[in-house]
Amino acid sequence: MDIQSNTVQTDGFTMDYFRFGSGEKALVILPGLSVDSIMKYAGAVSEAYSLLTDDFSVYVFDRKKELSAAYSVYEMAEDTAAAIRVLGLDPVSLFGASQGGMIALTIAAKYPEIVSKLVLGSTSACVAQEQYQTIENWIQLAKAGNAKSLYLAFGKAIYPPDVFEHSRNLLAAASETVTEEDLHRFMILAAGIKGFDVTEQLKEISCPVLVIGSLDDCVLGAEASEQIAEQLKERANCELYLYHGYGHAAYDLAPDYKERLLSFLADKPIVSKPKHSRI
Repeated sequence: MDIQSNTVQTDGFTMDYFRFGSGEKALVILPGLSVDSIMKYAGAVSEAYSLLTDDFSVYVFDRKKELSAAYSVYEMAEDTAAAIRVLGLDPVSLFGASQGGMIALTIAAKYPEIVSKLVLGSTSACVAQEQYQTIENWIQLAKAGNAKSLYLAFGKAIYPPDVFEHSRNLLAAASETVTEEDLHRFMILAAGIKGFDVTEQLKEISCPVLVIGSLDDCVLGAEASEQIAEQLKERANCELYLYHGYGHAAYDLAPDYKERLLSFLADKPIVSKPKHSRI
């Protein structure tokens, strides 16, 4: 598959992104918090989302390059919205996972004209202190320079136990390439989640919304997805779907996840048997 990697330049920052697919409509994917740049995984991402490439030209954005000492999710949303506009993509279908979902929520609420459809994967409109504690633990491991422990703690939180055990050696190996700069950047991005709350702004969202969570999400909890859907329950064009057995990373693990995205975003029927649970 043809993948085009590029950098969008605005008046205040630069942001890397890659593009694949040949569809007429634009789909923007905002990945979750990670130690590594999403740009390193362009091939894997394009393969994972190949089902959508006939209907969409898919744009996957990294966070901006020039990070200040503090960089909130709200600022991430402002910069991502600016990048979308500079590239002339709006209106777009927008899919955000985890922290990317928080960014997507903020964009859709503040700039409803940018977003035609919104998918929120394993995310939250309000990060309480007990939810942030897991992220704070990750920050402390990064601050100590313990990349291996960070990767293992990260994997243990987002994956189901059996998947984590199967991936333990791969995670440990991946941590060996992490630089001090990577850890510093991770700390800034992770700290940007603290205090995040757009609950009151959800009423400004005007596009159809699909909320996808997991009953066994050990990072933000199923309640986070349910609360978003509850806030939007008066809207006839808001759907909620909860998996079981895939953990926080259902967006990577559930075998019918991309088909579910395509069904919602392109109004196409799901043809495979639904994979609600893996247990």
